[in-house]
Amino acid sequence: MLENCIRNVRTTRPLVHNITNYVTVNDVANILLACGASPIMSDEPEEVEEITSICGGLNINIGTLNKRTIESMFRAGRKAKELGHALLLDPVGAGASTLRTDTAVRLMDELSFQVIRGNISEIKTLALGSGTTKGVDADVADAVTEENLEEGAAFAKEFARKAGCIAAITGAIDLVSDGKLCYVIRNGRSEMGRITGTGCQLSGMMTAFLAASPDCQCEAAAAAVCAMGLAGEIAWERMQAGDGNATYRSRIIDAIYHMDEETLKAGAKYEIR
Repeated sequence: MLENCIRNVRTTRPLVHNITNYVTVNDVANILLACGASPIMSDEPEEVEEITSICGGLNINIGTLNKRTIESMFRAGRKAKELGHALLLDPVGAGASTLRTDTAVRLMDELSFQVIRGNISEIKTLALGSGTTKGVDADVADAVTEENLEEGAAFAKEFARKAGCIAAITGAIDLVSDGKLCYVIRNGRSEMGRITGTGCQLSGMMTAFLAASPDCQCEAAAAAVCAMGLAGEIAWERMQAGDGNATYRSRIIDAIYHMDEETLKAGAKYEIR
């Protein structure tokens, strides 16, 4: 059951190594602490292999690329792969530039990711090896809707099978697939898109869920998506007159902090196809 996954995180308190972008690094650390995990941020090539060795999971986010961090991603990724740690790729903005796209594709090809999490445009770029995105946002033309849901679920399954990983495609409707089944998740609020970093936060938290539930990886990934979306719903309900997106960001972290098994079980909105 999905709710068991959040219990596992709070029980095992996995240490998660994050090579993530500097725009959202603080929020990623705080969401990991809120869900019961422990974060460590390190992107120095000379230490990443040693750092990732003491962790249970590695979250690679390409949001703010440079030559130094690219080297760190491969070094840490190879070590995490060798040790069998939970390994997640967040291909932020894949398709927006040649460097970004090529780096994401190389990472996918050379490392064994348990999960690749991104929006539909980013995942399509990886599937094709090239593409375009609207900055770090999904192209409207790619959006998963009720009208094209079957097509979207089929794409998620196909990508997961070919990439040999779990595909977590997030948007208005979220899709999580291991190639055989697909979780269709409808938690969340559109207002979450007005905050920088909710996707980055989800990737960090999802890595913790994966590390804490190694025997049910697809379920763990789906649980993280449901938890983040539900937190967005709970946080929005608690907004007051005069509150804005900065307050909303903090309320989402607070909602994760207070989320328990019962809350997730009652609030998760998903079906399996």
